[in-house]
Amino acid sequence: MFEKAQGEKVTLPCTFELSEEDEGPLDIEWVLIPADNQKREQIIIMYAVDRVYNHYYAGLTGRMQFTNLDPRSGDGSLDILNLKASDTGTYQCKVKKAPGVQSKKIQLTVLVKPARTKCSIEGSQEIGKDVTLKCVSQEGSPLLSYDWRRVSGTQNLPATSVLNKNTGELLLKNASREHSGTYSCVATNRVGTDECSVELNVTPPVNTAGIITGAIIGTLLGLSVLCSIIFCFCKKHREKKYEKEVHHDIREDVPPPKSRSSTARSYIGSNRSSLGSMSPSNMEGYTKTPYSQVPSEDFERAPTQTPAFAPSKVAAPNLSRMGAVPVMIPAQSKDGSIV
Repeated sequence: MFEKAQGEKVTLPCTFELSEEDEGPLDIEWVLIPADNQKREQIIIMYAVDRVYNHYYAGLTGRMQFTNLDPRSGDGSLDILNLKASDTGTYQCKVKKAPGVQSKKIQLTVLVKPARTKCSIEGSQEIGKDVTLKCVSQEGSPLLSYDWRRVSGTQNLPATSVLNKNTGELLLKNASREHSGTYSCVATNRVGTDECSVELNVTPPVNTAGIITGAIIGTLLGLSVLCSIIFCFCKKHREKKYEKEVHHDIREDVPPPKSRSSTARSYIGSNRSSLGSMSPSNMEGYTKTPYSQVPSEDFERAPTQTPAFAPSKVAAPNLSRMGAVPVMIPAQSKDGSIV
C-alpha cells in the first residue's frame, strides 16, 4: 500500500527474474482494477515485443512511464507523475514469459494536503462571555486533525479552554482580559499541514442601554426635522396654489363698470331718437326736463321729486366734448306756440 500527496510522484515497484524454462517473448502489463467489481480491468501501459504501448488509458496519458527504459533487465516498475486524487485505486503488474506468469497488486491512495484553512471567532468578545475559536480547512483528505496554540505571551492555552481536535473548535469559557492575544491553528493529515491565525481581544461589556437611548433620540429628532420640512413644503404649496387661483379667477356674474360719459351718451341718444318722432302735440312733456340734468351712475333722482322747469330757452350743452352730435330741441313760447 502506498499513500502519497496530490501533485507528488510515486513509483510502483515491479521486479522479476527470468528462469531457464522461460523461452517465450517477454510481456509486461500494468492494469487498473476498478473499485466496482462489475467493471472490467483497464490496461494503462504495456511492454510487448520490445515496444512500449501507453495510449490505452487517457486518464494517465503523459503522466506515466516505465522506471527502467529497458524492462527486459528485470525491472518493470511504473512511475506516475503529478498525482491526482482520481489516481487512487488498485494497480496490478503482470509479467508473462511462456510458460511462466507472475502478478503483483499495489494499493495506491492519493491524499490531498490541508489547504485554504480559515480561522474565525464566534461569540461576543466581552469579559465573562464564552468565546469559540473555529478552524476549518477548505481542502484536505480525511482524517484531518486540528490543534490550537497561543502565539503571544505564554503558548499554553487557558485552563478553562476546551479543544475538539476533530472539528477544530476551541472553547474559551468565562473569557477575561488575560485571554486576549494571537491564537494559531494547525490542520494536519497524513500527507501535510496548513495553518491560520486569529487575534482575540477581550473587552468590557458595551453600555447597550446608552446606545439604544441615543438611537431612539436620534430617530425622534430625525422624524421631527422631516415632519417640519414636509409641513413647510405643504404650506408653501398651498400659498402658491391660492395665489394662482385668485390671479386667474374671472367672475362672470359681475358686469364691467360703466363710465359717466357712456351713460350720458346713451341717454342723449335715446332722447334724440324720441325727438325725431315727436310732433308739436307731444313735445310739452320733453321741454320740461333740462338737458343739463342727465341721469348718471352716480346720481339718481328721488321718485317724489318734481323736476324744475327750465326757462324757455335752454342752453345747449357742449356736445363736442361729450362726443355727440348737437340736437335742436324745440321750446314753447309764452303764447303756447312752438319756437
